[in-house]
Amino acid sequence: MNTYQAVRLIAGREIRVKLRDRTFLIGTLFFLLIAVAATVLPALLAGSPSTVAATASVAAPLREAGLDVRTVADDAAAERAVRAGDVDAAVVAGPTVLAMDEAPDDLVKALSSAPTVRLLDPDAVDPVAAFLVPFAFAFVFFTTSQLFGVQIAQSVTEEKQTRIVEILVAAVPVRALLAGKIVAACVLALGQIALVAVATVAGMQLTDNGDLLALVGPAIGWFVPFFLVGFLLLAALWAVAGALVSRQEDIGGVSLPVQLAVMLPFFAVLFLHDNAAAMRILSYVPFSAPTAMPLRMFTGDAAGWEPLPSLALLLLTAVAFVAAGARVYEGSLLRTNGRTSLRTAWRTREPVN
Repeated sequence: MNTYQAVRLIAGREIRVKLRDRTFLIGTLFFLLIAVAATVLPALLAGSPSTVAATASVAAPLREAGLDVRTVADDAAAERAVRAGDVDAAVVAGPTVLAMDEAPDDLVKALSSAPTVRLLDPDAVDPVAAFLVPFAFAFVFFTTSQLFGVQIAQSVTEEKQTRIVEILVAAVPVRALLAGKIVAACVLALGQIALVAVATVAGMQLTDNGDLLALVGPAIGWFVPFFLVGFLLLAALWAVAGALVSRQEDIGGVSLPVQLAVMLPFFAVLFLHDNAAAMRILSYVPFSAPTAMPLRMFTGDAAGWEPLPSLALLLLTAVAFVAAGARVYEGSLLRTNGRTSLRTAWRTREPVN
């Protein structure tokens, strides 16, 4: 078989194994539940508008304020409705609010005289969204990179530990084996992210949160290619980490640099998301660009042309790391006598046993 067929065969095998993995399926379901909860629960916890009894003369403005108004004949009927528990409160002449023990806040707000407000920055992002969106981007990239990355390393080490890799290498080229694992991980990770994105959009539509969806939509559009290329870069590093050791217990020791490459950008974007200068720099650093640049597109801090050079730089870095990782992977995969140093793996041009 040619290289393409070999990569396709390995990738298909990895995907089939993972789709039958109960841990992977439960993890995907967990991410979907988080996405739905994050969009639906705030609307549910906000509660429904208060029910108010009022005469026809004051019912119209209360309805315009979003309250559930029950029209009654007179003030006496409005008071009876409150005492009977048919409504939360009533508005009678004065206007006066009648309630049993506490007046609903939304009703008091609707009757209050608000001052004239002039917004100096009407297009500013809501503070809650300004925190949740960067956290969501960083959390998704961090969690997915960690989970799938560790699984790639464990898969490579398991094949070395059981010596199945010797059979695989006899059938397909070493680099095709690496490419198949990376392709499978990218497909599975992208599929998981796509499901989460669909669940998030559906949740926003169910809760009529169209304004936030209009803001997040373009950022998600840029997040997908940045995520895919960034994950490709990290997947190569995780595969190399798995190839350098012969036991799964040793993965933690060799994978520390890879974990730092994932964790440091995560915390940098999370804590510096409101620092424009820092985010501008982070959006061009390959390891942080997958979350920093889509975030800047969300907040409007990035010009329309900026994602293109950032993505190009990330792609060039990913290609370089994949090429270097392939050489190290090839030089260490069949070394099953303990941990292999990077120098030894790099200098070994052909796989050895």
